[in-house]
Amino acid sequence: MYRPLLASLLGISLAGCASQAVTLQTDSTYQVEWIGERPLIDRSHLTMTLGSDGRAYGNAGCNHWFASYSLEGERLTFGPAGSTRKLCAPAIMEQEARFLASLETLQRWDISPIDQLRLWPASGKPLRLWPE
Repeated sequence: MYRPLLASLLGISLAGCASQAVTLQTDSTYQVEWIGERPLIDRSHLTMTLGSDGRAYGNAGCNHWFASYSLEGERLTFGPAGSTRKLCAPAIMEQEARFLASLETLQRWDISPIDQLRLWPASGKPLRLWPE
């Protein structure tokens, strides 16, 4: 008598635990925390916004950057990035160059167990970002 009821309740509770499809939010700004294997320089500020119009943009640490992007499911790719032409400290400029170069290598995205956005290249460590 209790088994069918218990099985039914267990089935309902397990169905609620099924993972739901996660989608990458466009028109939201993310703050970059790591570029591959290296964290950002203290007090530097890199951001990324994926516009719903297929254009990505943000702050690369010194300059503003922009690029086209394509998002299909978990696949995420960027076109060549452009930026403004301000000059900053050499370490910031090196970090900015690494960030902009990494965009063209990205192939997919996911969300980590700690709800961090990860943008993955074909090989190596991801860019890691937090929602702003």
